[in-house]
Amino acid sequence: MIIMRIAGDSAIILGKESFIIMKYLVISDIHGAADGARKALDAISYHGCDAVLCLGDVLYHGPRNDLPEDYAPKEVIALLNPLHEKITAVRGNCDAEVDQMVLDFPVTADYNILYLGARKVFLSHGHIYSPEHLPHLQAGDVFLSGHTHIPTCEICEGIYLLNPGSCALPKGSHPRSYGILDETGFTVFTLDHKVCETIQF
Repeated sequence: MIIMRIAGDSAIILGKESFIIMKYLVISDIHGAADGARKALDAISYHGCDAVLCLGDVLYHGPRNDLPEDYAPKEVIALLNPLHEKITAVRGNCDAEVDQMVLDFPVTADYNILYLGARKVFLSHGHIYSPEHLPHLQAGDVFLSGHTHIPTCEICEGIYLLNPGSCALPKGSHPRSYGILDETGFTVFTLDHKVCETIQF
């Protein structure tokens, strides 16, 4: 039996060969940047995504970050809330209870888990669990995080360490970016949909 998380609900699909193929838009560290959020969400139609994985730091820029030039958290709320049934999210270190009051999808979980077929995907912002402090995972599983604002497509001791970068405040001379995740692998794209990094499962 395979349990797959689909758009916030649990679906049970019988048989190892009969699972639904899902394609996910992966976004992180929006930090209230409306233009960055808008361009990242354009990837839903561009790539034909079924759902969105949001890895935290949604509305607030945080005390350690510069204010994004396109900082408009109310606009980000208006962009994300209509997609609430498609979004699975985790809490970032800059997210607070007040953010949950204005967002229509849960944003207070420290982690979330979904499955791509039989492959476990562990979602966390990256400030509690991180590539340096992993949860219990098996070879072939995926650890998906944000927080660093640096896109990553790596494998370490059999665990895939993936990060979509930031669509607002990229670091390390990287461009604003998002990720696409499906059963074949993970690819990081710039906001104009050019490939930055990719890894196959």
